[in-house]
Amino acid sequence: MHPVGKVAGLYLQVAGPQARSWILRVKIGDKRREIGLGAYPAVSLKDAQTKAQAEREMVRGGVDPVLQRRAAESALRVAQASEITFSKAAKEFISSRSVEWKNAKHGDQWRNTLAQYAEPILGKMFVRHITREHVLQVLEPIWTTKTETASRVRGRIENVLDWARVKGYRSGENPALWRGNLDHLLAKPSKVAKVRHFPALPFQQAAAFIKELRSIDSTGARCLEFAILTGARSGEVRGARWGEFDLESKIWSVPGDRMKLGKEHRVPLPPAAIDLLKALPQSDKPRTGLVFPSPRGKTLSDMTLLAVIQRMNGDSKPPTWRDPKQSDAAIVPHGFRSTFKDWATEMTNHPRELIEVALAHVPGDSSEMAYWRSEVLERRRRLMEDWAHFISRPFPTGNVVNLSRAHA
Repeated sequence: MHPVGKVAGLYLQVAGPQARSWILRVKIGDKRREIGLGAYPAVSLKDAQTKAQAEREMVRGGVDPVLQRRAAESALRVAQASEITFSKAAKEFISSRSVEWKNAKHGDQWRNTLAQYAEPILGKMFVRHITREHVLQVLEPIWTTKTETASRVRGRIENVLDWARVKGYRSGENPALWRGNLDHLLAKPSKVAKVRHFPALPFQQAAAFIKELRSIDSTGARCLEFAILTGARSGEVRGARWGEFDLESKIWSVPGDRMKLGKEHRVPLPPAAIDLLKALPQSDKPRTGLVFPSPRGKTLSDMTLLAVIQRMNGDSKPPTWRDPKQSDAAIVPHGFRSTFKDWATEMTNHPRELIEVALAHVPGDSSEMAYWRSEVLERRRRLMEDWAHFISRPFPTGNVVNLSRAHA
């Protein structure tokens, strides 16, 4: 350490032939500090003296330059840690919620829609900088042309920004909020987009369809037939395992993790459904085994059931099995739930609430729902038996007597 004069405490520190630097030794309060002023010769003697004098002026003013620098560095690290881009926030949010979603498709849908519509505008922005105008830039181009998708994108942006607010990455009102915010700037989704239902077969043609379906010898055909007989969703049937069935009581208990509402759903099985199950190969019946496995023993894909219908339609134009209410669109597996509901509503006197419970929908408030779930299993059984009987014989033409009158 070599004192250089002019400014008290200024030294040239020589650590080696090529390692020399300027050091200011100064006492601040009860502490002695060595403050680095830069390397020599990058910092000349004159510059070192100027810097040293400035540091001493700060000390005389009651400032500890070392503590000041440390505080500034700490504040910088905190600021850097509190900044997160929308893309990174979306990725972390999706990761945190993945355990709640029933399957990987939910995460893929979130990632794909945000990547396609939101990230080109918001992706590289820090979440604390995102405003209502930025959100509108995402939504306005697709609000009237892809309304359902746009509505989902808005909700997903809102969720990501809410997560960011709770994590401390932003503050203030969520710019993607709908009520009291975007609802004043964008038209209501229901006003700009018609609800498009799944193409469904008219119930008058259900028996003819079932007759042709039963002539097809495949696991996919039996899976689709069972879904039609029970009014269940495709995913509920494709994932069914033998341990869920009590063939003596004729009850199928679908666990909550495969239900849309997340709660167990008991399905009374009509005789036709029991016969279908008993006719399946016995080797496929371990309690943990799938009722309708793929050739590789995996869960059938939804496309397998759709492919059954497509083969039944062949190359006919318009399709043989079609929905006349939707420009003769070819029917899809999920549409049979609508077929069932139309039949039960128009052709029977079964209560609306009973029909909704059979479809695993929520009929009214929680107390009403509890009643319909627990007290009417046998009434639901009669409903499903009526349905199985209806689709087992040709629909009569000419003078038709509704089942509602027959039951009256």
